[in-house]
Amino acid sequence: MKRVIRKSKPEAPSAPADPLAAAIAQYLEWLATHNFSNDTVVNRRNFLATFHQWCRERGLEHPNEITRPILERYQRWMYHYRKKDGQALSFRTQHVRLQAIKSLFQWLTRQNFLLHNPASEIILPRMEHRLPKFVLTEAEAEAVLNLPDLGRPEGVRDRAILETLYSTGMRRIELANLKLYDVDADRGTVFIRQGKGKKDRLIPIGERALAWIDKYIQEARPLLRMGTEDATVFLNYLGQAFERIQLTSLVRAYVARANIGKSGGCHLFRHTLATLMLENGADVRVIQEMLGHAQLSTTEIYTRVSINLLKNVYSATHPGAHLERGPRAAAAIAEPKLRNVGAASDLLAALDVEAREEHEE
Repeated sequence: MKRVIRKSKPEAPSAPADPLAAAIAQYLEWLATHNFSNDTVVNRRNFLATFHQWCRERGLEHPNEITRPILERYQRWMYHYRKKDGQALSFRTQHVRLQAIKSLFQWLTRQNFLLHNPASEIILPRMEHRLPKFVLTEAEAEAVLNLPDLGRPEGVRDRAILETLYSTGMRRIELANLKLYDVDADRGTVFIRQGKGKKDRLIPIGERALAWIDKYIQEARPLLRMGTEDATVFLNYLGQAFERIQLTSLVRAYVARANIGKSGGCHLFRHTLATLMLENGADVRVIQEMLGHAQLSTTEIYTRVSINLLKNVYSATHPGAHLERGPRAAAAIAEPKLRNVGAASDLLAALDVEAREEHEE
């Protein structure tokens, strides 16, 4: 009997991958291979995933199908979109999401995947310039610092964390990544490795914060370690480096317990450091270096928070500031605290920019 060999049915070729999804994946890979920060890659992946889903729902699967009117339609969709709590997306959120799309299509054009960049003329929403909602006074900061239970290892650790944030104004991710060898007690400095923008910087740290870090390292940290040797300074309950959200929750809880009518997490101490240093006469450029701001304009938000200093200078220098005319109240500021002569030209330049923006509105 002749054996019959049945030929298997050839498999149907798989459908081609979504070209827009493939382009986004290549773009993200390019960012990673060109040493963009992990946060940048993750954020843009999330923003572009939302855009890709919006496109798919409308049958748009190829970058060539995306035109300027379609991008403007997506911009209007974001403006009218409402989150689960009924709140609209902030203009800052809309701005950064559109910026990710502009960057994607700029890259696609440079790589010759597209002949024309449809996003080149998209106008981004104007960013809102908001002051920090809360800033601690010196007394309020001390009230928060005194809350941890020093009878427990976690309490000593938390006091050291709060003191470090207050003393240095470092970002929470910088605190989470801090290593034992980054703290130089002899020189009174802390080395921030690969901060925002992957930039290193060396900043001062106060004697009190150093004392609490030393107490924590000597007495509490050995009890929090879980066997594995790690050079990370601050360890969570698992003996590991803190996640950013864990640090935020920890600090936010202490601020709430202080019952001072203010709220905030790690960034609250960053705001507080900048404001208190300004009010005590620090040059804004020194604070810029301390905070790791790439541009002075980023730091200048804190100059607008120093209302006490502003009022003192106003009272001492404006002839109409008092009910009775007379000599200027120089005693209101025993020693002028604005020492940077160059700040005057910076102010005039900023006013000129504001005038041009007002004219364009």
